[in-house]
Amino acid sequence: MDNGDIESGAEDEFPQQGRRKYRPVVAHDRAVLEMSSMDPGSSSSSSSLPHRDVPLRNIKLGQQANVGPDANEEGSSPRHADVNGSQNESKLELFGFDSLVNILGLKSMTGEQIPAPSSPRDGEDVSITLGHRKTSDLKLGTMMGVFVPCLQNILGIIYYIRFSWIVGMGGIAESLLLVFFCGLCTFLTAISLSAIATNGAMKGGGPYYLIGRALGPEVGVSIGLCFFLGNAVAGSLYVLGAVETFLKALPAAGIFRETITKVNGTEVAQPIESPSSHDLQIYGIVVTIVLCFIVFGGVKMINRVAPAFLIPVLLSIFCIFVGIFLARKDDPAEGITGLSLSTFRNNWGPEYQNTNNAGIPVPEGKVGWSFNALVGLFFPAVTGIMAGSNRSASLKDTQRSIPIGTLAATLTTTALYLISVLFFGALATREKLLTDRLLTATIAWPLPAIVYIGIILSTLGAALQSLTGAPRLLAAIANDDILPILNYFKVAEGSEPYIATLFTAFLCIGCVIIGNLDLITPTITMFFLLCYAGVNLSCFLLDLLDAPSWRPRWKFHHWSLSLLGASLCIVIMFLISWSFTIISLALASLIYYYVSIKGKAGDWGDGFKSAYFQLALRSLRSLGASQVHPKNWYPIPLIFCRPWGKLPENVPCHPKLADFANCMKKKGRGMSIFVSILDGDYHDCAEDAKAACKQLDTYIDYKHCEGVAEIVVAPSMSEGFRGIVQTMGLGNLKPNIVVMRYPEIWRRENLTEIPATFVGIINDCIVANKAVVIVKGLDEWPNEYQRQYGTIDLYWIVKDGGLMLLLSQLLLTKESFESCKIQVFCIAEEDSDAEELKADVKKFLYDLRMQAEVIVVSMKSWDLKVEGGSQNDESLEAFTAAQGRITNYLNDMKEAAQSDGTSLMADGKPVVVNEQQVEKFLYTTLKLNSTILRYSRMAAVVLVSLPPPPLNHPAYFYMEYMDLLVENVPRLLMVRGYRRDVVTLFT
Repeated sequence: MDNGDIESGAEDEFPQQGRRKYRPVVAHDRAVLEMSSMDPGSSSSSSSLPHRDVPLRNIKLGQQANVGPDANEEGSSPRHADVNGSQNESKLELFGFDSLVNILGLKSMTGEQIPAPSSPRDGEDVSITLGHRKTSDLKLGTMMGVFVPCLQNILGIIYYIRFSWIVGMGGIAESLLLVFFCGLCTFLTAISLSAIATNGAMKGGGPYYLIGRALGPEVGVSIGLCFFLGNAVAGSLYVLGAVETFLKALPAAGIFRETITKVNGTEVAQPIESPSSHDLQIYGIVVTIVLCFIVFGGVKMINRVAPAFLIPVLLSIFCIFVGIFLARKDDPAEGITGLSLSTFRNNWGPEYQNTNNAGIPVPEGKVGWSFNALVGLFFPAVTGIMAGSNRSASLKDTQRSIPIGTLAATLTTTALYLISVLFFGALATREKLLTDRLLTATIAWPLPAIVYIGIILSTLGAALQSLTGAPRLLAAIANDDILPILNYFKVAEGSEPYIATLFTAFLCIGCVIIGNLDLITPTITMFFLLCYAGVNLSCFLLDLLDAPSWRPRWKFHHWSLSLLGASLCIVIMFLISWSFTIISLALASLIYYYVSIKGKAGDWGDGFKSAYFQLALRSLRSLGASQVHPKNWYPIPLIFCRPWGKLPENVPCHPKLADFANCMKKKGRGMSIFVSILDGDYHDCAEDAKAACKQLDTYIDYKHCEGVAEIVVAPSMSEGFRGIVQTMGLGNLKPNIVVMRYPEIWRRENLTEIPATFVGIINDCIVANKAVVIVKGLDEWPNEYQRQYGTIDLYWIVKDGGLMLLLSQLLLTKESFESCKIQVFCIAEEDSDAEELKADVKKFLYDLRMQAEVIVVSMKSWDLKVEGGSQNDESLEAFTAAQGRITNYLNDMKEAAQSDGTSLMADGKPVVVNEQQVEKFLYTTLKLNSTILRYSRMAAVVLVSLPPPPLNHPAYFYMEYMDLLVENVPRLLMVRGYRRDVVTLFT
């Protein structure tokens, strides 16, 4: 086996969980077939799990490791696999483990490459490559990895051809406000980005990785894909800007020519030659292909080419400032005043005018301008701060490079813009500022061609960074395996995303062929702002929650700054265009919805989970420990899944238990706790319990039931349930109803231990003040698609706090029972009490807002029916058989007591048997069963009060009472309330 391979021997298996004495229940549980359709892989059987007595994984550590001869022996301690030699092993022998350096792979942080010892769990954001980890050839530092890409992306064509026009239209004052406003937004975003990026190791994906780990995979993927589209289409914009500038500087290079007469601010209209759209397309495709080849060359090639694009840009800016200081009145062109205080005062205020499509002020112009419009025009000049974080997988130290490089690039460009506003405002008249789109080229020293070169190279540099960052962003999204449709773009760690680069290049070429991107450009800006808002909201959420894991190295942050940054992003989006804002938000929402439906679930420990946790704790504390008011009472059923027999393999619970649990909730609100018990010692069965819990949780998800799964290991079922009923839940979120299946098979399968266990569970519920619902006929319980007709009959015998009435109302809220009607049967001791009791019950139900038909049955009429011989023959037959079995059991008890010389014993406890009382109990259950069969034989479901087990009676006797009560009733719920009301008459 290769170095780093993880062995999992075939012999490492758990034995089957066959510690029970029950035979399988197959023939009499037809509903079990429903679970057979489940994918076995989703909930593995216990036989497929590693053996609990064998180490979970035996790891070969590679050639650097000196593995002892006993390392792979069964049951050996992990300390036998020693990497540091026997001397280090002896120092840590007391602890029984390898050193932390060996276990956690900390040697990789010091430069040593060792294989990872284990695989990540599903949903974790850990990437582990077996064997030697593949590393990229070159890792970038702060300057080339973050500062230069950000600078290239931020410094674009807007500074050269639009910035002086913005100063002329908005004036110096509002231009300063504009730069400060947009720069503040990106600065606050950079601070939030710095805080999140320094809160732990960071993989590829940049802002997507940060947002996804803070706001969840759905939000991360939706914003990440929008940001990818923004970067990809922005690349085509930069390419078209470079090509257009090149063709204007060298018109002879155009293959096609097109002459259009435009008004350019002079007194006489002059013909202006503009590049043909076909030229833009041809040259744009060529430039995109060339840039794509550079990106295909990898980080090393990009690192070599980037300075060649950046240095001429910086040189052109230097030449512009030299030209500003050398400029004199009408030199080098008319309208230039040189740096003049009077010009500065004249240009201080705004002068918004209507312009034509080229931006030239004309009285009949169709384009109106305002501060909001200037924000939309200028903001793309400050985007690009994510260019460094997009390449986070290629950085040596993300926690150092991203904050320093991003903030340095942001502050540098903002300072450049602020200084340029002052100089441009004092350099030329307002007319010159508004009519000369290439004022920077006009004043550049010594030649205007330097500015043309700067424009071309700045846009090409920005396009290169877009084509570099966008594929890495797409590959990072694909590597997280959230959307299967993106699997084609996956790449191994340290490899170049060639397929994603090719896809991005095709997008760029497609946009270049379209040519006119005026309608798409605002949407791109929205995507950038959406990403910035996501970063700010992520930092705001993490900072506000302040979880123990939130320990960023970057200390200069606060949740209020992040909230301000997010608010600025939203405000700018609406200032630019409310329509495009809605379009971009709608697209992000559609992606979010698609990911939530088609995406694979993953737990990244995002901030929302932390918020839910803190909200749950706060809500739990606010509930307190006092009793919940009946108006706020919700059923929290404890579903006892331990079968009375043995279910087929891969079926952790009776398939209809979850269907019944859903019937106890109104519109799905409420929580169910599914509990099962494993017999045995906890140390021996801990792994069995984990596997069973996972299997049970899979069953709950499969049945679409809101609930949690819990497995308890105990020496016996009785002891396990006693522990569950005492400790399960927190505060007022403890389960208040215990739901279990009636053990119909106990006599048929001769399972003599069931009566004592069953009675013990009911007694434990009574002592713990838990309501009890016992389901008979669970195999026939309808699912959500099986509509029932008829009645829901309630035999209301004892006061139960209204639980039986409430359960019947909850059943009516389900589609399967919504066509049924409720009938309430009340028991009166005398006929004279019947009418009064019926009136009282009707009034009570009316006040409870419950519609039901009330039927009163008197005890006297029962006795007359029996004396008259009209009793149901089936009930009498069951009654006679129960009498005979109880008599035989009692005789056996007496014989055993006489032979042992002790008092009567049952289930290991002394009992007192009053034979007349036993006969009375049998007779009462006979009468109730006969009445149910007479009135409710065709009912959809019957609810009856559950009698408590009589004190000092053998459990066997109680099971006989219950068997007689449920005889021939196909679907029956036995309900016992607890010492409190669950319904109220008052509003």
